[in-house]
Amino acid sequence: MIRARLRPALGVLVVAGVLGGAGCTASRVPPADQPVFVGSSASSTPSASLPPVAPSVGVPSPSANGTLPGTTPVGTRAPVVDHGPRVGNKVALTFDADMTDAMLANLRTGRVRSYANLRILDLLERERVPATFFLTGKWVQRYPEVTRRIAGNPRFELANHTYGHAAFIGDCYDLPVQPVGELRGDVAKTFEVIEAYGGRQTRYFRFPGLCHDAAALDALAPLGVTVVDGDVVSGDPFATAWKPLVRAVLDHVRPGSVVIMHVTEANAAMTDEALPHILAGLRERGLVPAPLSEVLAA
Repeated sequence: MIRARLRPALGVLVVAGVLGGAGCTASRVPPADQPVFVGSSASSTPSASLPPVAPSVGVPSPSANGTLPGTTPVGTRAPVVDHGPRVGNKVALTFDADMTDAMLANLRTGRVRSYANLRILDLLERERVPATFFLTGKWVQRYPEVTRRIAGNPRFELANHTYGHAAFIGDCYDLPVQPVGELRGDVAKTFEVIEAYGGRQTRYFRFPGLCHDAAALDALAPLGVTVVDGDVVSGDPFATAWKPLVRAVLDHVRPGSVVIMHVTEANAAMTDEALPHILAGLRERGLVPAPLSEVLAA
């Protein structure tokens, strides 16, 4: 079952659908003149006191049929998925690693100390929590050792978040804009940068700001990727308190959910504070973090 819907906050058409078992979101049907795209966003508890999450690492990379998770037929419009099937108890924790030229300038001038939140990695590793990281090429190149650490963890998957976190449509959260004609090369270059680190590679891709339209999806057709939005948005960019992030996740998470968070420390300073409480809340609800490929293929 496939449904198209409009994402009101972005003013662009996106699609939730089925891909290798992935489920659909509830949708708002677009007007007749809109094209329909077929295809598949308390109290303090010390993290050390949390019981370890049982690992959920059953899908190797590449998959048993020799293809990477997220691979789709080359030449077809890139499918878009928001979440997996609403069955079972698995959810995907995804972390975006943004990096723009302006962010690199902040690092060079010392205005910002770090855009790599190692406390998040420490917690995920300590509690043996699977996660999927959407990496920009410039972030990888700025933090090669951190990328190597992510790739070396068999519970972590690596995915693509463009090379320099630019938007490929206009009016996308004040992000720098690149022509859509450059999207294919940008994403292909980023896959090359990420693939050099090995680990659990995928063909999952996430647009910065989740901003995309028909032309952007068509531009990805030669790459055979799956676009992953998400159905639970934490709101961690530039947050000033951790409790709202916990509520934003736990109030909306369901079986099959794809949770969007960020590992960019200076731009998402509360994420590591919120994460222990999010993990505790998932346990209370009987939900288990799993790699994105498992959640979408459940």
